[in-house]
Amino acid sequence: MATIPSLPSRDDVLRMARSTTDITGQLLDTAGNITRIAINTFDPRDGSGAEALRVLRETTAELAEASASPQAQEAFYRIVDTLTRLGTTGAPLAVHPVSEPAQVLLAALGDSLLPVLDAVEPAVEEFATGLGDLLEASSPLLPAVAGVIAGVLLAATPVIRSTAEVLRDASPELRRMADALTSALAPLLPLQVALAERAATAGAGVARATLSPLADLTEAAAATTQTVRPVLVAGEELLVSTLEQLQPLLMTVASRTGRLARSAAVRVSAAVAPAGERGVVVAVPA
Repeated sequence: MATIPSLPSRDDVLRMARSTTDITGQLLDTAGNITRIAINTFDPRDGSGAEALRVLRETTAELAEASASPQAQEAFYRIVDTLTRLGTTGAPLAVHPVSEPAQVLLAALGDSLLPVLDAVEPAVEEFATGLGDLLEASSPLLPAVAGVIAGVLLAATPVIRSTAEVLRDASPELRRMADALTSALAPLLPLQVALAERAATAGAGVARATLSPLADLTEAAAATTQTVRPVLVAGEELLVSTLEQLQPLLMTVASRTGRLARSAAVRVSAAVAPAGERGVVVAVPA
């Protein structure tokens, strides 16, 4: 069986990331120069023919200088080098035999998911609208939630760094563990494949045997639901009307509970306040 080619190491990934970052910065500088050139060329304040020719000559000269500069040439060379290395690394994976069933699986998933996506599109749009309204209504809480998340991340950062240091120092032991697990599990894989085939065959037989009774049960449940639907609708209307009648009472109870809580908080604050603040009088609305 063909082996999967080894992935690039961490140093290679970091080196390619740094190279890509440097190239992006140099290209952005070049794009800024070209943008400045274009702005100078189409500046509406320069309307005469001689001025337009002068600007055109300067534009051509600056463009030639920008494209012929060592920085631009180095950027283009590093782009080609990076793309070549990425293509060399990814080409074995693209032509590997395992990629063919993966492509078939992706094509099958795409063909199967398109009708599902078309069917759930209205529901997804309604859900997205409702979620947007919920986020807009809860926007005052977002800064507090962001602060809590930031605090948790800051508290977890030392733990993550310590874990990374421990794992980095224990790299030989981890490699030994991986080798031991591989040597222990490799002989079991053929047995697991055989058991999986037997289980799939048995499961297919059970599914074929139970699909017909399950369809009958579903039809019976649907017929029962259609029969008791008026009762369910009446119960829902009764529940909603009861909640509407209880709403004023609940609002009154909540208001009184809030006033009692504020009064208790003021009394507790006055009881634990220093002696120098005893002259402060706090009025609590009844």
